[in-house]
Amino acid sequence: MLNICDGSTFSNTNKNKMFIDRTKYSEIVRQLEEKGVNLVAVSKTKPVQAIEELYQMGQRDFGENYVQELVDKQAQLPKDIRWHFIGHLQTNKVKYIASFVHLIHGVDSFKLLKEINKQAQKMGKVIDVLLQVHIAQEETKFGLDDKEISEILISNSGELGELRNIRIAGLMGMASFTEDQVKVRDEFRYLKNLFDKYAPLQTSNFQLQILSMGMSSDYQIGIEEGSNMVRIGSLLFGARD
Repeated sequence: MLNICDGSTFSNTNKNKMFIDRTKYSEIVRQLEEKGVNLVAVSKTKPVQAIEELYQMGQRDFGENYVQELVDKQAQLPKDIRWHFIGHLQTNKVKYIASFVHLIHGVDSFKLLKEINKQAQKMGKVIDVLLQVHIAQEETKFGLDDKEISEILISNSGELGELRNIRIAGLMGMASFTEDQVKVRDEFRYLKNLFDKYAPLQTSNFQLQILSMGMSSDYQIGIEEGSNMVRIGSLLFGARD
């Protein structure tokens, strides 16, 4: 096992304990399919048996926050799972997931983009990423602002064009943790406006197609405001361990 030490709480105990709400999963999938929205099942801290249960129901996209946990689970589970890294990724840990990760959601610096490109080049592949945009009021949230996105795409356009082993496939953002739905909607709407602003700037490695916004508590608002990818965990697996 790799000794990455990134705060993962993954354990393989409770082998007979299942967390899946099958009825809720089927209901959500039906709703999302009607709207053309992709579901990423957020399986962080949940045992492989719970993931296997969703896999047997047809789910293929799973999201993890911790590198060590993701590496452990990927080694134990079917190889056609599309793994999404949705946590804050440190540059020195990209190498552990580069060979198999399907989509890296939380890219918040040009430095991280270059490291992902470096590791992808070693693997002879292209890794899709999402730029994380800071849309919430909480200071603890990571992400870029409009000016920083512009710097990556315009000021650093020459250097960005040389990163041939990454593809910026979209934007993602997390709304404020609040019961104020007006605030949440405004934050999602702001992100959609940024998506519409930058989407026309198509290049070989910049092709905005994914707008990822919405989690268990606010995914319906996210969809209403234009999201085509949502990250849902607790509604499917129950409260986090």
